[in-house]
Amino acid sequence: MTNDVAERTLPAPDALRPWIDGIEIGVAVDDDGNGNSASREPFTRVPDAATKVVVRVDENGHRDTLVVGPSARATYHTSKRLASCAQVRLGPGTARPLLGVAAVELVGRVVRLGDLPGPSARQLADELRWLEGEDAVGRLMEVLPERLAGDDGAGRARREVLRAAVEALSTDSGHVPSQVRELARRLAVSERQLRNLFAEGVGVSPKHFARIGRVRHVLAHAGSTGWAELAVSTGYYDQSHMTADFRTLMGVPPRSFFTGHLPLAQPCQSLSRV
Repeated sequence: MTNDVAERTLPAPDALRPWIDGIEIGVAVDDDGNGNSASREPFTRVPDAATKVVVRVDENGHRDTLVVGPSARATYHTSKRLASCAQVRLGPGTARPLLGVAAVELVGRVVRLGDLPGPSARQLADELRWLEGEDAVGRLMEVLPERLAGDDGAGRARREVLRAAVEALSTDSGHVPSQVRELARRLAVSERQLRNLFAEGVGVSPKHFARIGRVRHVLAHAGSTGWAELAVSTGYYDQSHMTADFRTLMGVPPRSFFTGHLPLAQPCQSLSRV
């Protein structure tokens, strides 16, 4: 009998969409649909520029409330066994006001929420400690508006620039990502200011954010589009450029990766224990 993680994606409430990019809830089930442990199968965790708050419960009832920082490159794991998991993807500029730290301090890290410095993270960890699944997400939805409402005008202006830059560099909206130099000029900031905004609010540089987005786009569309066409539509100069960038971030060229058939991690797939 095999086990898996059944997951649901929930829309972020309208009032929180600038702060929250997505919500996933997962529960382990067996072939009969009963609650059970997730199988220990190898999987790929792809590069991801988002910071996430994760509330998970393993098969032994052990609870963790974690912060998962941006991952600049792919990593390969064998899954742990979970009973349930809820994951909230934070939007650009949310890490500092909610967690008390800049996003760049979280890159490549998985830390317990309560271990972060500052009272805000510890208070949030206490509020989520005994909740799971939709209850944890519901509590987050209750407390986030108040926690995130105390920004001054300068902070809001910086976030608006950051979010406009993220949109322009994203492949999700069906356009080729902007060039960083041209984007900075269009937003009336210097390239250095733009890099500082990304370090604080996203964790990776604008160029690396765009690279992550392009590689994720290749992962999502490979097989349905030819390699050369996919390279051009994703913003690469040519197919060889796409192959080199993919290999740098994923560790292997595209053809080798897809031939290997190693599955991609589900959003709530288990994380390395801290």
